[in-house]
Amino acid sequence: MQIAIILVIFASVLALCFAAFNFAFVRKMPEGTAEMSEIADAIRVGAGAFIDYEYRVLYTVIALVAVLMAVVTTWHAAIALLIGSVMSGCAGFIGMRIATYANVRVSNKARETRDIGQTVKVAFRGGSVMGLCVAGFALLGLFLVYLIFGLGMGQLDVTEATYVNLLGMKFVPFTMTLSGYALGCSIVAMFNRVGGGIYTKAADMGADLVGKTEAHIPEDDPRNPATIADNVGDNVGDVAGLGSDLLESFVGAISSGIILAYHMFLQSQALGTGMSKLMLEKCVLFPMLFTAVGLISCCAGIAFLLFKKNMSKDPHKDLNGATYISAGLTMVLGLAVSMLLFREEDPAILKACLGFSAGAFSPWIAAAIGIISGVVIGMLAEFYTSADYNPTKRLAAASVEGPALTITQGLALGMESCMAPCVVLAAGIIISYNLSGMYGVSMAAMGMLSFVAATVSVDTYGPISDNAGGIAEMSRLDPEVREITDTLDSVGNTTAAIGKGFAIGSGALAALALMISYLYSFNEAGTDLILNIMTPMILSGAIAGAALPFLFSGMLIEAVAKAARKMVDEVRRQFHDHPDILEGREKPDYKTCIAISTKGSIGEMKVPSMLAIVVPVVCGFVFGPDFVGGLIIGSTLSAIMIAIFSGNAGGAWDNGKKYIEAGGVPGHSKGSHAHEAAVVGDTVGDPLKDTVGPCLDIFIKIMSTVSLVAVPVFAKVNLVSIIAGMLK
Repeated sequence: MQIAIILVIFASVLALCFAAFNFAFVRKMPEGTAEMSEIADAIRVGAGAFIDYEYRVLYTVIALVAVLMAVVTTWHAAIALLIGSVMSGCAGFIGMRIATYANVRVSNKARETRDIGQTVKVAFRGGSVMGLCVAGFALLGLFLVYLIFGLGMGQLDVTEATYVNLLGMKFVPFTMTLSGYALGCSIVAMFNRVGGGIYTKAADMGADLVGKTEAHIPEDDPRNPATIADNVGDNVGDVAGLGSDLLESFVGAISSGIILAYHMFLQSQALGTGMSKLMLEKCVLFPMLFTAVGLISCCAGIAFLLFKKNMSKDPHKDLNGATYISAGLTMVLGLAVSMLLFREEDPAILKACLGFSAGAFSPWIAAAIGIISGVVIGMLAEFYTSADYNPTKRLAAASVEGPALTITQGLALGMESCMAPCVVLAAGIIISYNLSGMYGVSMAAMGMLSFVAATVSVDTYGPISDNAGGIAEMSRLDPEVREITDTLDSVGNTTAAIGKGFAIGSGALAALALMISYLYSFNEAGTDLILNIMTPMILSGAIAGAALPFLFSGMLIEAVAKAARKMVDEVRRQFHDHPDILEGREKPDYKTCIAISTKGSIGEMKVPSMLAIVVPVVCGFVFGPDFVGGLIIGSTLSAIMIAIFSGNAGGAWDNGKKYIEAGGVPGHSKGSHAHEAAVVGDTVGDPLKDTVGPCLDIFIKIMSTVSLVAVPVFAKVNLVSIIAGMLK
């Protein structure tokens, strides 16, 4: 036990210290010219203003939810929710901060060296701060919850619903506390992803629609009033939002396994299959230890790239190397964790109570399946979104025929791309379940994100590189510098699509594990867990649930459109009222555009953000737990498809545009009709890949977590059961 605790805290501290080292290293690097520093400072101030404004709204909501949880569930869960929100908020803030320092230094490194390998290192070092903070803060928070509530207050030893709250409701204390921690992370992730996503896409669309398609000026041209807001958006949406998103996925995957272990222990006690408290303790420790060795492995993988002497001319190859080293070491060290924990357990008992068909190897096999599934899903995302492969090349070629065929081809690509990842997910679920039971499915989700520090580092590298290109353009650096940053940015679009594939894949697996825990929560221990989809109440819930992600997605796209419309009007107004802007004799008003995006995103995010929290609770108190069970199933299935479609279609549209700009389509380049059509396609894809897709995996996990937290209450008190009782 003591060795396990030491390992978890060592991994957390190692990651956070490595992040602090990389943060300081980046800060010491020169920013470049005075003009570059001025632009970078404007981006930094804008991003900071948004985060300050958003966090004031966010933590007001967090405080209200915490008070509600303290009354309706347990005060321990309310405190854990606050811990989770602080951990997630810190990761998002620090990641956003380093991105605003790293962007200009990437531009300057390209300016000084004209070497793509050295430039990649700077962008990746900045991204690694986000990646290491995501895993470090997530694991640190879990350790605090485990130490304070699990060990300190003895909640680990309480396996039955014995804690009575202010309303007289009974709960299993540690599972409710852990659910509170996961919910705190989820709420921050939802606000950061939705708010940041609306911000960045409103600014991006406003800059593109007026700047590139109407005024025919280059992307990130300093004459475009929206260009600073666009670069700010990359930091608040694709960095702060991304970090909070994957931290939430990471915590959700670990928590789902621990919560499920408690329910399976109660089931085993009722059925007499022999699961001991020691075995339960091992099932609680396994995901924490596995992710701890995964974090240590990521530190090694990140260090390999940062201290590598001979970088290649292919950034993708180097970035993949860091990811594969992290994943490979995680699998090797994870095997040792599995053997150390479960080798002394009776294989027959492991199979009877947990479904472990391969004895002590079972949880490791399930986690390895998750890792392999994540890598394969990432490769599929790369195939559909990278300009190195035919789908995106065909999409770029379709732009020659105009915007209509560009959009049509992109829609087809996105729809077709849904099938293969879903087959991988289905295969992962079937294999992990048959080898390791339902606990194994949750371990597959955990395995998929066990090296999240590396994947987030690679993912965050993208928006940093994008910002670097914007600063290079606005500072009027040599075209060769912009070519280097564009190469990095193109790779970043692909890595972003890969990261989104990991997030939705793990989200689907974690939601399934949480769904089983949800069923355990309101059924008597020892009964068969059956959710009969042909029951009218459950089928109705599934139909309503399937529609929810469409409603949520539509609200997000409409929010982006509203904010973008205001941005477009402002950019047009400035061009009309101040014609000297386009002549380069007058500076545009950047601050007004930043204010429009900030106020628009915060104003438009509130309703869709609260949808995932309010709907399952209201439906539970009206229709009862069976309806909500159907609601979760329908939402999860629908959200998986929309998220994969959105991420891949949007990524392909973006890289198709860049493929044309790089001269990939003979006879067509920047400024051509094909390029204008590709810009339209990219604009359509922007809210899909950067707002809708990333938010949906959070949406389904918040719904599952909120339902799990509230079901002990609405399973006993709901309108349908009250009416049914009155009619008897």
